[in-house]
This record gives sequence, C-alpha cells and structure tokens, in this order.
Amino acid sequence: MRAPIGSFEDACPAADRLELLTAPVARVVGEGWGGVPAEQIIHVDTDPEIADTAAFVAHHGADLLRRSANCVVVAGKRGGEVTLAACLVLSHSRVDVNGAVRKHLGARKASFAPMETAVGETGMEYGGITPVGLPTGWPLLIDSAVVDEEWVLIGSGTRRGKLIMPGKALAALPGAVVVDGLGV
Repeated sequence: MRAPIGSFEDACPAADRLELLTAPVARVVGEGWGGVPAEQIIHVDTDPEIADTAAFVAHHGADLLRRSANCVVVAGKRGGEVTLAACLVLSHSRVDVNGAVRKHLGARKASFAPMETAVGETGMEYGGITPVGLPTGWPLLIDSAVVDEEWVLIGSGTRRGKLIMPGKALAALPGAVVVDGLGV
C-alpha cells in the first residue's frame, strides 16, 4: 500500500497493525468512530530515532511539515481543580495555551502538562501522543486548519510509527471541538 502523503516504505491499514499501537489507540482504531471507514486510517512504520518533527520531515518529505499535526496535553486550573485536555495543531504552529486553550477550558491558568502526567494519563509514549484513544471525558481541541487538511499525519501512541487519516476524521473523535485560532 502507498501512503497518500509523504514517502514511506511501509504503509498498511492501521487495523492490520494493532499490535504496534498502545492499548488505548489499538482499542479505538479497532472499534472505529464517527463512521470513519477503517481503511482510511493508515499506519506507517517509522524509526523512533527520527520521530521528532524536524528529523522526520527531513527523512520522509518536506511536505509533511504542513500536513502533520502535533498533539499535546495541557492542564487548565481554576481554583483547586485541574482539567486535562489534548490539543492538536499543525506541526508548523504552536498551541495558543494562554488564549484559546485557557478560554475554552474556562481556566484561570493553563499550561502544558508535565511529561509524567501526559504519559501516565494517556498510556502513550512521550513524542507519540495522539488524539486517537485519549482518556474518556477529555476535551480534544483541534485547530480548524488540521480539519481542513485532506490527509494528516499524527502520532500513533508510540514513537515508532505514525497514523495518517483525513483531517475531517479527527473532528469526529470523542470529545473533539474544532477551535479557530488554536494554532498560532
């Protein structure tokens, strides 16, 4: 199978590679969501040593910089209460934590969650966190530019491998809210 974006030697339907995904990601990929056809979720096997964006796009195609999205975990605080959420923005953007995130979560203060929290709460590897398989009830804030992409490359829950799917499929994930201006 040939991936619709990038230059990957090893691409296959993600449902055929559940053993390469973390448990929460494999569960959601296996069950599907929002009427997204399983064959539209593609897994590309990649070297974990080049999982960071700059090295990854240098190896698999410069066009991936504008067609990849990063998922980060944020913590919104109001009073003594902390709300964890995930944010998805195109790789060439950064998350507007102090503006769009804080406002959407109704938080007095918002920041990136510590690595231990992000990894522990999601059950995913740092550097491979994906919006697919997030904990139940978490808000998933997605920049509208991500949804507008025909195909988007995202993490797979591990540093080895990535998922490719239509941008619109991401908006159908549980807890997803499309936010204009989330990525700046």
